[in-house]
Amino acid sequence: MKNVRLIRHGESAANAGAATLDHSSIPLTEKGIEQAKRVAQSVGRAPGLIVASPFSRAQATANATISVFPDAPFETWPIEEFTYLDPTRCVNTTVGQRKAWVNQYWAHADPANIDGEGAESFLEFVGRARSFLDRLATHPAQDILAFSHGQFLNAVAWLIEREPPQIDAQAMIEWRRYEIDNHVPNGCGYVVTRALGDPLWSLSDSIEIDGAVRLGNVAKSAAATRVEG
Repeated sequence: MKNVRLIRHGESAANAGAATLDHSSIPLTEKGIEQAKRVAQSVGRAPGLIVASPFSRAQATANATISVFPDAPFETWPIEEFTYLDPTRCVNTTVGQRKAWVNQYWAHADPANIDGEGAESFLEFVGRARSFLDRLATHPAQDILAFSHGQFLNAVAWLIEREPPQIDAQAMIEWRRYEIDNHVPNGCGYVVTRALGDPLWSLSDSIEIDGAVRLGNVAKSAAATRVEG
């Protein structure tokens, strides 16, 4: 059985309301550092692989677990957060200051839209989530711990639960609703599994801040859901 724990990074400065210069290098707050330590303490045994997004807040969260299991293999994969706004116009802005731009982007509901240089379309974002599931399926490690971001984790969960037949405007609207309804707190996440020889992924558990698994609480459903991977 392949077991993959997907963890959102600890609280970042942007999460706490600070303005940011670069979306990829936002640091953890003191609270975020403590959350990362709590996740590391909850892991229990060395995973077969530790994976992290290239963004510094995910790397810093992963480092807390790496320090506990220094011999565990570590890799950086392209599982960074969805950058849908032009990064250049977001310099020195807070989450609150970007709210109008965010609302406008999602109201437009164009999966192919790219807001500017350094941004990606919703189609590309979902494509990265699909590629992540494919890479997990073929990797030889059976126990994998991945440190990523809230929207990316919900893209993975949405693909598994909803199995969207196509990524059009309606799918984009539905994903946005799903992401809001299933907000992933800092230091929390999901567990996905795949039986040996099974072409389908199962999404069955959520992970609380202390790393404990709370059964039957993913996407407000007690039943595991499955998707081709």
